[in-house]
Amino acid sequence: MRITIPHVFALLTGVVFACSLLTWVVPSGEFERERREVGGIERTMVVPGTFETVPKHLSPAGLLFERRVPGMATPTSLEGFLSAIPRGMIAAADIIFFIFIIGGVFGILQTTGTIPAVLHAVLDRLRHRWKLLTVVLMLLMGIGGSTLGMGEEFIPLVPIFLVVAREIRCDRIYGVALVYVAGAVGFAAATTNPFTVNIAQSIAGLPLNSAMGFRIAFFACCMAVTLVYMLRYGVRVRRDPSASFVAGDEIEVEPGAEAPALTRAHVATVIACVAIFAFILWAVQAMGWWLPEMAGGFILMGLVAVTASRMRVADATRSVVKGMEEMTVAALVVGFARAVTVVMEDGLILDTLIQSAAVVLAHVPRLVAAEGMLAFQTALNFFIPSGSGQAAVTMPLMAPLADVLGITRQTAVFAFTCGDGFSNTVIPTSGILMASLGLGGVPYGRWLRFMAPLLAQLLGLAALFMAAAVLIGLQ
Repeated sequence: MRITIPHVFALLTGVVFACSLLTWVVPSGEFERERREVGGIERTMVVPGTFETVPKHLSPAGLLFERRVPGMATPTSLEGFLSAIPRGMIAAADIIFFIFIIGGVFGILQTTGTIPAVLHAVLDRLRHRWKLLTVVLMLLMGIGGSTLGMGEEFIPLVPIFLVVAREIRCDRIYGVALVYVAGAVGFAAATTNPFTVNIAQSIAGLPLNSAMGFRIAFFACCMAVTLVYMLRYGVRVRRDPSASFVAGDEIEVEPGAEAPALTRAHVATVIACVAIFAFILWAVQAMGWWLPEMAGGFILMGLVAVTASRMRVADATRSVVKGMEEMTVAALVVGFARAVTVVMEDGLILDTLIQSAAVVLAHVPRLVAAEGMLAFQTALNFFIPSGSGQAAVTMPLMAPLADVLGITRQTAVFAFTCGDGFSNTVIPTSGILMASLGLGGVPYGRWLRFMAPLLAQLLGLAALFMAAAVLIGLQ
């Protein structure tokens, strides 16, 4: 029997509904929290050892409307379920508007001809060396994810990489994977990722960017496994298009117009945008910039492109609107995904899941406990797909638990970064994944068929490195 995966909005709505039901049956509880400065930014942290169960307020009226009672947990009502998605939109507003803004900027770059001109100039040089092109592009994306924690920044690149895939006679899954999988694997195999490894190490009381040799070796192995898998898939699709996981799908990548010649204005725009982007990435780490400031940097890119190309204001405005329109599904899906966390926090069941895992791990051998940490962080990522958010919730518990288990805190950090990262390639609550699939026109079910074998290989590799970390006492 063939299973049909519904549209992303329907799928995420179903997940929100399922989590709403869980708030009625999973015991409620919560930790105390405190504000602490981590990496120069104030974050709300869990206080270890403070978990307490919270009684639920159950009533017939609570099935329909919120009936909150001080000191008691309130299961999600019909009202809470229906309002969860709008509240998720509000909670994810910074990411949603960031996506809209960079979509508008890329609309300008597309209209000026900068993107197609540069893209085709690269393709003309590497058109007949598609394997080298794949390796170069994926390594660049992977390094960006591993060192700078790039994720949302890659979303607008998906349509561009779809063109690359078409030009090298691969399918649109290949195009999405070129940018998304490479970035996600790099994000998971973090080296200096400021949003995961740096935050986790700070919370665990470890030197920033410690265990670098171990992490670089892990990153290299992960990228090697990913590249081999991608190239094998590319060879299969180029040889036999019917072997594609989207073969027979009526959605096709529209052929682009004839690419404009690369001009001095295009080159000047590219140089300026690269310089601005490099400054943005530096400012994220050195000046504490986040999405609003990053979005402002992208707006500057758009202004530079308009000036260099001498585009009329009316044309620039239309390009911005068109670019934002193309990002609508990608932006809104982030809010749908955030609604899952909203529901679980409302029902006070998220902390219960974390506490339960900690209790179980405290009573098993250390090697098993270390692998259990990896499994737990991987499962928890479904509910907290934010890397920095998951670090703030789990690391205050996992770091001291590692001490009790006789494993190093560095190993606990490694379990977190792997568990937080790799599952992002398949979980429907990952806004970046679902946005990328929406832009690429790749059905979620087809993506799972493509990604499942690679995910199994990456998690197996992570488990091996986890065992090595325990045996060598990773510091």
